[in-house]
Amino acid sequence: MKTSFKFLAALLLISNVSVAQDITNKIDSIIKDQRQKNPNVGISVGFIKNNEEHYIAYGKLNAESQTAIDKNSVFEIASITKVLTSNLIAQAVLDHKLKTDDYIDNFLPEAYVLHENLKNKIKISDLASHQSGLPDLDFAKLLAVDPQQPMSSVNQETLTAMVNNCTELKDHGKYRYSTIGFVLLGQIMEKVYGKSYDEIIRAKIITPLRMKNTLTKDFNVKNRTTSHGRNGDVLEFMNWHFTAPAGLVKSSAADMVKYLKAVLNKDLAIGKASMITEKIYYKHENRELGLGINIMTDDQKTNYIKSGDTMGQSSMIAYNRAKNWGLIILLDNNNSKLRNTILNEISELASK
Repeated sequence: MKTSFKFLAALLLISNVSVAQDITNKIDSIIKDQRQKNPNVGISVGFIKNNEEHYIAYGKLNAESQTAIDKNSVFEIASITKVLTSNLIAQAVLDHKLKTDDYIDNFLPEAYVLHENLKNKIKISDLASHQSGLPDLDFAKLLAVDPQQPMSSVNQETLTAMVNNCTELKDHGKYRYSTIGFVLLGQIMEKVYGKSYDEIIRAKIITPLRMKNTLTKDFNVKNRTTSHGRNGDVLEFMNWHFTAPAGLVKSSAADMVKYLKAVLNKDLAIGKASMITEKIYYKHENRELGLGINIMTDDQKTNYIKSGDTMGQSSMIAYNRAKNWGLIILLDNNNSKLRNTILNEISELASK
């Protein structure tokens, strides 16, 4: 009986290794094919299925470097930061600091004075699902002022004036992508916890998961990738700024896989919070939104997806709780088409 048990255990181990290797080979084939079509794009992909990690990377850190991009290379995750911010809001719900259906009136810093028409209208979930109706930054104008650091001309006074001078929520209840909404969510968390956003995200996500290559204020590190615009020009990483909760965290494929593993673990605070963010807070025609994340349902499969773009990099996070897989795509170019192609091909493979 012992010999038979050992034999079966060995067969199972070989089978699991074979399946894992097969997935890695298939993902590698997908990435290699796309890399051949886009030879100037540096790519780092992390994939997890049933707790097995797989990493594929191509390219160099920069044109002068011989150091290859790998799973620990640092990229701008851009608006994927909104997923982290939403998770922190959901953790605040678990900590009994607030509720998703609370109105923002009593949670905003004192500098904000909402117009009478706005009082008891905007919920915390409205901010996180892009339906608050508040005005937003004109990113095109900001880019025209400073193509390298467009947020540099935005300050707290700018944001306060935008909110305080708003007298009507023309698009309340309608989807309109909002940077301001997530900046306000960050400030709401700072108020309820009495700490900075940087301290909160470190205490609740970065430090517990040992995400050593997930950076906030200081990202001048040797394993940092280079940002490239659509014309191939080299661009700066966006500096840390008070608008950080909307898109300024930097991270790596390996660290984001750590986050995905926590998301898929229902026993962890991050996993419990993620299930709060996965509820449908906005639905209209084919668009469904949770807190900071898009909900895509097709043939009874539900994928949770969020993309990110800076002027010089593109990213994507996706996962499926039922199928127990997660994916992070990081590119050192602004190339949303390539990012979406990789997502579609790997998610189709993962759902089989």
